[in-house]
Amino acid sequence: MSNFIGFGAAKKLKVMNENQNRINQLFKIKYPIIQGGMIWHSGWRLASAVSKNGGLGLIGAGSMYPDILRENIQKCKAATDKPFGVNVPMLYPNLEEIIDIILEEGVKIVFTSAGNPKTYTETLQKEGLKVAHVVSSTKFALKCEEAGVDAIVAEGFEAGGHNGRDETTTLCLIPNVRKHVSKPLIAAGGIALGSQMKAAMILGADGVQIGSRFAATVEASSHENFKNKVISLNEGDTQLTLKELAPVRLVKNKFFHDLEKLYESGRNVEALKETLGRARAKRGMFEGDLEEGELEIGQVSALIDEILPVEKVFENLLKEYREATVFEW
Repeated sequence: MSNFIGFGAAKKLKVMNENQNRINQLFKIKYPIIQGGMIWHSGWRLASAVSKNGGLGLIGAGSMYPDILRENIQKCKAATDKPFGVNVPMLYPNLEEIIDIILEEGVKIVFTSAGNPKTYTETLQKEGLKVAHVVSSTKFALKCEEAGVDAIVAEGFEAGGHNGRDETTTLCLIPNVRKHVSKPLIAAGGIALGSQMKAAMILGADGVQIGSRFAATVEASSHENFKNKVISLNEGDTQLTLKELAPVRLVKNKFFHDLEKLYESGRNVEALKETLGRARAKRGMFEGDLEEGELEIGQVSALIDEILPVEKVFENLLKEYREATVFEW
């Protein structure tokens, strides 16, 4: 029975690991698989391992002081000669220093998020860098195209960590963004299997960004307590919350339920800020406090049941991708 592949994706599926793929060409990588630049997970060990296996590893600058970021970039360069990048959330006060370090260290790829794509795109491109920006809606994808980014990451609300307020799923978001923009498109949110990767590309994506699956790897810098928590999660164990501050998908632990109690008594923004406090994410994901810490992970964690080395994750992704079929009716 012949395969049915819509949205003109047949060629892309056939050449996922060949140079014709736009994401492969853009970033000079073997497979159009980008590792999410997750805070407290994405240090040089994870980024270099992903890059060495043919994807694009990203160092997560969001959880690093400038000197720590510089150290991670230098160690990543020493660990691999393959392309890697840095993910930069544009909501931190030392943003200019972060950008300066990236330029000084010769990083060639930057993924920006949580801000206006116009802020640094032109500056970075003038220095020869490729720039991708993460969005959660078609509206903001169009702003990316106007800003001249090299690629757009469209992230559905299934994703872990900070997210869009509209709760648009990846299944709906990707074809709508593809309909309205011409830039290379990377799908994110709810992707941990090769079959999900193929589905995203059938919907119009040129590649995928994967977070949660790489969070539960040997090389991730997060605490073992957190990794073990991830592989124990079931459907419904995470929820999007804190829309009044910055929407984030969290595991339903004690801290999450403390927030829920505040909602029951009214949506008091100041009370939410006080309960959140400082360094709550570090406490949970990096230090391993599973009760009082902020535990960010995607819905797809329900499909993740092993902590694996990055090499094995790639082996599984590629095998699942090849074996996934969509039959014509």
